[in-house]
Amino acid sequence: MTRTDAIARARQQLHSGEFLAELGRRVAYPTESQNPERRDALRGYLEEELQPAFSQLDFSTRVIESPTGKNPYLLAEYRESESAPTVLIYGHGDVVDGMAGEWLDNLNPWRTTTIGNRVYGRGTADNKGQHSINLSALRAVREARGGRLGFNAKFIVETGEEIGSPDLRQVCESLRDELAADLFLASDGPRLSADRPTIFLGCRGGIRIHLDVNLRDGAHHSGNWGGILGNPAIILASAIATLVDGQGRLLLDELKPPRLSNQIRAALADVKIEPLSDEPALSANWGEEGLSASERLYAWNTLEVLAMSSGNIEKPANAIPGRAQAVLQLRFVVGTKVDKIVDVIRAHLHDKGFPMVEVRMTQSFAASRTDFDSPWVNWAADSIRQTTGKAPAVLPNFGGSLPNDVFSEGLGLPTIWVPHSYPGCSQHAPDEHILLSVTEEALGIMAGLFWDLGEMPRPRP
Repeated sequence: MTRTDAIARARQQLHSGEFLAELGRRVAYPTESQNPERRDALRGYLEEELQPAFSQLDFSTRVIESPTGKNPYLLAEYRESESAPTVLIYGHGDVVDGMAGEWLDNLNPWRTTTIGNRVYGRGTADNKGQHSINLSALRAVREARGGRLGFNAKFIVETGEEIGSPDLRQVCESLRDELAADLFLASDGPRLSADRPTIFLGCRGGIRIHLDVNLRDGAHHSGNWGGILGNPAIILASAIATLVDGQGRLLLDELKPPRLSNQIRAALADVKIEPLSDEPALSANWGEEGLSASERLYAWNTLEVLAMSSGNIEKPANAIPGRAQAVLQLRFVVGTKVDKIVDVIRAHLHDKGFPMVEVRMTQSFAASRTDFDSPWVNWAADSIRQTTGKAPAVLPNFGGSLPNDVFSEGLGLPTIWVPHSYPGCSQHAPDEHILLSVTEEALGIMAGLFWDLGEMPRPRP
C-alpha cells in the first residue's frame, strides 16, 4: 500500500465512527488532576483504556509511578529496527475541572456529544482528542504497511499536565535512556486557525505572580474614614499600572524580551490572526506598539491580570476594605531573564512608592523552542503541505505554556508540535470541543507524517 492509502485509512476511522467511539470512552474517564478524589480515574485511564490500545499496536507498556505517588505515567514502546529513526510522542490524560452544569444545554462534560461540526466533551481538545488522533494515525500507517510502522516509536502519557507537570522532568530524566529518540513529535494546544495546519516549535513560559496589599484587619466606614485611611484597592491598581499600561504595554524593561530577530519576523510575516465569528474580536490598539498581532502573540511577552479582589463585589459595603489582592501572569518567550523576576518587581514597586505591596510567585513554566534551522522543521512542513495542499503556519512557539523544555532542554531533542484543536475550542472552559473537519484533516496529517518518518533512514547523531 501507499502513503495515500495510509491517509485514507486514517480518515476512514472518523467516517466509520471508530475514532469517535474511542474518544467517547476516553472522555468518560473524569480525569481531573486538580481533584484528589479522581486518582482512580487517572490510573484507570492509563491502565484500562490506553494500555490495551497500545497493546493492539504491539507496543510494550508499563505504568511509571509518580515520585509524589499521585499522578502516574504510562510509557509505551515499539521497536522495529536499529537502522530506523525513533520518535518520542507525548500526551496527557488529565483534564481541568469538568464544570458540570455550566455547559450548553446542560451537556454532560463526561460524554461526547456531536452537534453539527462540533464534538463536545471535557478533554476532546485538551488533550485526549489530540493524542487519540495520533494513536489512530499510527494504527492506519501500521495497517497500510502490513503490520509495520517503518520506524521505532515511544509514547509517554502523563496525568499531571493541568497542575503544572510537577515531576515530569524528574521522571523523564530518570528514564533518559528509555526515552532516547531522534525526534520529539506531539500534539497539544490550538492551531493558528481552524483552516490552517500549524507547526510550533516550543512554547512561551509562564509565571504566576501574586500581589497583596494588607493594610489592616477588617473594613472601616468610608464616611468616617474616607480621605484619611489608605485604600488597598487603589494602591494595588496604581502599583499594577506601573508595570503595564492601559493598552497592555509593558512598562518595566525587565519584563520585556530581547529584540525580535529578523528570522522570527520573517517566519511570522504570513501569519495572520483572524478570529472566527464565534471567537472574540481582536482589541484595537492593544499590546506592544510596532508589532503585528502574530508577533505580539507568538514572539513577545505579556503581563495579564488574571484576577483581582477587594471587598465584596456581590454585596459592597460603604466601607474602605482592609486588603486587596491580585494574581498576574507573565507570559514570556525564550531569552527573557526571569530568574529573579519577583525580586525585580518588588524593587521596582518599592522605588515607585509601593513598599506595602507584597510580591510572590506560585507557578512557573519555562520558555523553550527548537531552532528554526533544524532540518526537522522543513521535513514536517513539507509533509503537511504534501498531505493537505496547504502551507502550514510555522510558529516559533505557541502563545501558551507546555512542558516542552523537559524534552528540548532536558532530553536534548528537536521538538515539533502539530496541534489538532483551534483557538475557539473552549478548552479549560465549559463547552470544550473539537471540530470534525479539523479532526479529519489532522488524522490525515499525522498519518502522512508517520508514513514519511518510516521512509527515511535513521538520522546521524
